[in-house]
Amino acid sequence: MAAAEEKTGTKAARQAAKGDNGKAVVADHETVGDGYLDGAKTQTSAKATAEQKASPANEAAAERMDRFVGLDPQTLIGLYRTMYASRRIDDKEIQLKGQNKIFFQISGAGHEALLAGAALAMKPGYDWFFPYYRDRALMLGLGMTAQEMLFSAVGAEADPNSHGRQMPSHWGSVKLNVPSQSSCTGSQALHSVGAAEAGYRASLVKELQDKVTGFKGDEVVYMSVGDGTTSEGEWWEALNTACNLKLPVIFVVEDNGYAISVPVEVNTAGGDISKLVAGFPDLYIQKCDGTDPLESFSTFRRAVEYCRKRKGPAFVHGKVIRPYSHSLSDDEKLYRPEEERQADAAIDPIKTFAEFLMNERIATSEQLEALRKDVDAEINKAADIAVETPQPAPETALRNVFSPDVDPTDRRLFDTEEGAELSGNPGTMVDLINRCMHEEMESDPRIVIFGEDVADASREEYLEQVKGKGGVFKVTANLQRKFGSARVFNSPLAEANIIGRSVGMAIRGLKPVCEIQFFDYIFPAMQQIRNEVAVTRWRSDGDTKCPMVIRVPVGGYLKGGAVYHSQSGTTLFSHTPGLRIVYPSTALDANGLLRTSIRCDDPVLFLEHKHLYRQVYNKSAYPGKDFLIPFGKARKVREGSDVSIITFGALVERSNQAAKRLEQQGVSVEIIDLRTLVPYDWEAVAESVKKTSRVIVAHEDPISYGYGAEIAARISDELFEYLDAPVRRVGAIDTFVAYAPQVEDFILPQSEDVENAVQELMKY
Repeated sequence: MAAAEEKTGTKAARQAAKGDNGKAVVADHETVGDGYLDGAKTQTSAKATAEQKASPANEAAAERMDRFVGLDPQTLIGLYRTMYASRRIDDKEIQLKGQNKIFFQISGAGHEALLAGAALAMKPGYDWFFPYYRDRALMLGLGMTAQEMLFSAVGAEADPNSHGRQMPSHWGSVKLNVPSQSSCTGSQALHSVGAAEAGYRASLVKELQDKVTGFKGDEVVYMSVGDGTTSEGEWWEALNTACNLKLPVIFVVEDNGYAISVPVEVNTAGGDISKLVAGFPDLYIQKCDGTDPLESFSTFRRAVEYCRKRKGPAFVHGKVIRPYSHSLSDDEKLYRPEEERQADAAIDPIKTFAEFLMNERIATSEQLEALRKDVDAEINKAADIAVETPQPAPETALRNVFSPDVDPTDRRLFDTEEGAELSGNPGTMVDLINRCMHEEMESDPRIVIFGEDVADASREEYLEQVKGKGGVFKVTANLQRKFGSARVFNSPLAEANIIGRSVGMAIRGLKPVCEIQFFDYIFPAMQQIRNEVAVTRWRSDGDTKCPMVIRVPVGGYLKGGAVYHSQSGTTLFSHTPGLRIVYPSTALDANGLLRTSIRCDDPVLFLEHKHLYRQVYNKSAYPGKDFLIPFGKARKVREGSDVSIITFGALVERSNQAAKRLEQQGVSVEIIDLRTLVPYDWEAVAESVKKTSRVIVAHEDPISYGYGAEIAARISDELFEYLDAPVRRVGAIDTFVAYAPQVEDFILPQSEDVENAVQELMKY
């Protein structure tokens, strides 16, 4: 028994601390599917454990195993310092919260050994990290300081994670390659896949290698979650794509047995996530004792090596403890009995690793006490400094909602509309969007285009035999043929997957132009768009950004579309700060606005009305590859003097039809096509209203709570003295779009509805 314990590092110290009631972990290797399983089999009987360790196979394995997994005494003591500092920063924050000097606390207690081992196995500023809020010890191991963490706790401007905008323990560091983290558990899984995919695509396209941030050819991406987050669909979507493309992502599950108060067996079928992922191909699966820093380091070292060699993704399932409550907003005593909490305390890595260092004569108790005093003094000093450090000025809240570097509303840079020379035969909106993407991809190798069915044929060997798909509306036709499958490719049928991967790609310098096949199916990606895409720049105060274009066919007026192929929904997204929204009504506008969207430095939701894709009345000859229309510049469709109609999308032509009939009745109607909804051209609206003194806002969305209400309210607020009549709105009725054509016509606003609204308004 003594000889076996001599070979098992900190397990020996833990076993001594636990006595006969403790658990011992014996690692073994077995192949699972196309990957590997480095499992940890737990036996509750100390006698059974001793018998296993005494077996010839285990004795031989123990002899082969490096006693300290190749780490020298200085490094081993450094591991303990990282772990202890992590715990003491937690304790200091808890103390500060009790003194009302900070406002929230969530700890990494119990996870320190696993994370210190992970940090030691990886390269800060070289590899990429998408951690979660328990990963304090990881961040310390990578190089973040106690001072920086306590700046975060007090919400100081000097906080490198978010400059006072995020809760503490929401990590972010430019120098360490840690993009800004949100509170949405698991959403970073797709970002990590996108970040790894950026490197993967750079390895396929030489022109990308100096464009992808931090491309080295062997960089590895770390992402971590708690056991509860493995219930999230996006986490599984990330695993699917990582395995499909053999991406170098290490998926880490820090399993402390609880998701707040919900135990792991309630979250996970069978209570063991390692067993559930065993069927993924090329996934290197390992399970380790996450309270043992040496076993954790060894596990991560193998995972990193596997990923650096580009064999596929790795999976590390670390069993850890949670000696503190979920956060200071939680009380674990309400759902965890004392016996269970005491069992965790017996294997607390701060305690057991210190015992190991002393038992192995790596450090004396006096040396460790001196180390602890040094760490305590450092943290106390950092806390004193932090509480005196100023928070951001209130007006900084307006900073970094959008890019401060590229302003797509700047008409000096993004307006070549006047005097543009048109040539060639008139093309549809589909034609001019497609040509814009061809030309932009030609000039900018960073652009990648993907989504469901956007490629000509995923099976490249078929390209010589088939015409090719190129999107359900043919908007992306022949892009794959021209630029190859490394830059134009199909995604799984998973909308969050498309957007989440785009975030990771954009963070590393690619420019994704992705497609959601129908607006009606954008809602699985709503979480990513609202909580990640739009807010990334703001929550990091500009340290992380994810500029991209999300192309979305939208709207009704196509017979047979029904409920799930006819939605508009612009109101839902226009209320989201940080997201630009473009909605062209003509082929020429679509071309110029898409080009501006691609060259923009912000995320853009580019809405393409399906009914307008191939209309004859909105066709245009080609304007050239430098044709740009700035955001926030409306188009005057029709000059008039009696009534202004403010509109966009399919309602532009319906309003124009109504205006022609009204002209025969002696009513002169002016039509303003907004073209971009965020931002919109308030100056053009105000100029028109001041001239006509009557205004109607028309849109396809249901009328109640709609986008038109914002325009109408602002007109009433700021232009009231110019009005001769109330501001009126025309929109869909407050229901969904039906399949039967005559019912759809009743639901959606028609030109007759616009005409009737003008006639009513002229009575004032």
